[in-house]
Amino acid sequence: MPAQAAQRGAVHELSGTVADADFWTPENMRAATPLDGPLQTAGGALDQPTAGSPSLVPPVGPSNPGSSWTGGGKVSRTSGRVFFLFHGARASCSANAVTSDNRSVVMTAGHCVKYQGSWHTDWVFVPGYRNGNAPYGKWTAKETLTTPQWEASEDLTYDVGAAVVNPLGGRRLTDVVGAQGIAFNQARLQRTYSFGYPAESPFDGTKLIYCSGTALVDPVISKDNVLRCDMTGGSSGGPWLVNFDPESGTGVQNSVNSFGYGFLPGYLLGPYFGSDAQALYQRAAAS
Repeated sequence: MPAQAAQRGAVHELSGTVADADFWTPENMRAATPLDGPLQTAGGALDQPTAGSPSLVPPVGPSNPGSSWTGGGKVSRTSGRVFFLFHGARASCSANAVTSDNRSVVMTAGHCVKYQGSWHTDWVFVPGYRNGNAPYGKWTAKETLTTPQWEASEDLTYDVGAAVVNPLGGRRLTDVVGAQGIAFNQARLQRTYSFGYPAESPFDGTKLIYCSGTALVDPVISKDNVLRCDMTGGSSGGPWLVNFDPESGTGVQNSVNSFGYGFLPGYLLGPYFGSDAQALYQRAAAS
């Protein structure tokens, strides 16, 4: 039976002004609260990701439940914290810069661009964030995007988002920080590194945290990828990287931090990057 065609994703246009970046002072960034994804699903079957042919865009240039990333390398620049207003309140997530023709694409979770029926505003990406500092600048969003399934019903299987950020100082994002590769329709059960900026106890959002191990398949409901990891709220949207080299900090992204089950603490789930996630990425990369 032929694979179902991927659906066109939803897009939210943003002003992305200098004022948006100026609003996110070190004090406002420190005061932003993590935007929590759902802690557990409501039960019942979720849609399964659309299958397709394997596709991989190469990078430019023992199980660990959650520790500070001290290895440096490219991931310490491509990963960052996201700040935005959610119903007028200061909130945060995580995200990652990936290879794209427009050199301006950031991948994150769907609920980090739109949640509870509302698109976030004043959205900025701060790569390499550390304790209120923005060493590579604050990159405002030109537009944010998500999958049609997340747009329509906030289906956790498709909790994938993206942003296209504006140039800063006449330069494009990945010309400044580099980019991780990105892959779709890949094999399961791969050695995986997850990165993010958890901001709920015992973490405080000031530094990059990582987990590593073999990503399994959720046996409960979603069929998402699942990784032993104790990162908390605020890590949502951070990248899952395979083929990761700890020395160079370079890998290939194939998921994002999405949610955890309330009845299964210490595990983090991320959506499978199938053809719908690929269509979302391609749309962002062509913007």
